[in-house]
Amino acid sequence: MAAMTPTSRYTEGAETRQDGQDAQVARGSQDARSTGTGTGAPARATARRPRPRIWRGAVLALAGAYFIVPLVASFVFTVHVPGRGITFEAYTELLSADGFTESLLLSLGLAAATIALSLLLAVPALVAVRIGSPRLRPVVEVMCMLPLVVPPIALVTGITTVLRWGPDHLSRTPLYQTFIAVQNENFPVVLVLAYTVLALPFVYRSLDAGLRAVDVPTLVEAARSCGASWPYVVLRVLLPNLRASLAGAGFLTLALVLGEFTIASLLGFRPFAVWIVSISGAQARMSVAVSILSLLITWLLLIALSRAGTTPSTAAAAPATTSRKEP
Repeated sequence: MAAMTPTSRYTEGAETRQDGQDAQVARGSQDARSTGTGTGAPARATARRPRPRIWRGAVLALAGAYFIVPLVASFVFTVHVPGRGITFEAYTELLSADGFTESLLLSLGLAAATIALSLLLAVPALVAVRIGSPRLRPVVEVMCMLPLVVPPIALVTGITTVLRWGPDHLSRTPLYQTFIAVQNENFPVVLVLAYTVLALPFVYRSLDAGLRAVDVPTLVEAARSCGASWPYVVLRVLLPNLRASLAGAGFLTLALVLGEFTIASLLGFRPFAVWIVSISGAQARMSVAVSILSLLITWLLLIALSRAGTTPSTAAAAPATTSRKEP
C-alpha cells in the first residue's frame, strides 16, 4: 500500500531524474576529457607550448664557431704574408710540390684496398653467423672489437717485430719474397693489412646494424627456394639491402686511412698524412694549405660515399604514384 501512495511515486521520479542527471554529467566530463576542453585543458596547453629555441641556437652557433674559426684562421695564415699582403703562392705551388701527387694517390689506393679487404672479410662472416650460427655472434664481436683495446703503437711494434723476424728465419724459403713484397714502397701491402685490423670495429658495427634491420633468414630462404645459388643470394639479394651499411663502413674506413699517421710513420712509409707532417718544418704555409685541401678532399669523398648509400626510392616512387592516378 505504501508503494502506491503519491509520496512514494514522487520519490521514485525524483531518484530517476537524479540518476539521469548524474549520468549526463558523467558523460559530459568524459567527453570533455576526450576533447581536451575540460578543466585540465589549459594545463595541458601550457605544458605543450614550444620551448624557446634560444639555447638550441646558441649551442649550434658555438659548435659552428668551434669548427669554422680554426679553418678560417688557417686559411688567413696561408694567404696573408706580412709585408707582402694577400698571396696564393701556397696553393699555386702545391700541385708542383715534391711528393704531393704520389702521397695522395698512395693514400687513396690504400683506402680503396682497405675498404675492399675489410668488406670481403666481414660481410661473409657476419652473414654466415647470422644465418647458421647465431651463438657465435659474441665471439665474432669480441674478435672484431679487439683493435679498440690494442693501442696502435703496440700493433705497429708487433708488425715491426714480425717483419724483422721473417727475413732472418725464412731467407731460404719462398716466404722470403712475400715479406719483401708486402713492404714495397710503391704500394705497401702491410699498411693495408694493418688498416684492415684497425677498421674492423667500425665495419662490424655498421654491418651488424644493417643485418639487424633486415630479415636475413627469410630473404635467404626465399631466394634459395627459388633455386638461387649462394653467390647470387649474397650479391643480388643481401648486398642491395645492406647498401647503407656498406656505405657507412666505407665512410668510416676512408676517414681512418686518410688520417692515420702513427703506423705509416713508424714503418717508414710516406702516405699523405706523413707527407704533410714532413713538409711542415720547411714550408709551414704550404703544409697548412695541404691540410685544408686534404679536409676538402676528405669531405668530398665522404659525401660521395654517403650519396652512394642512399637509394633513390623517393624519385622512383613518384612516377609510379602518378601513373596509378591517371585514368
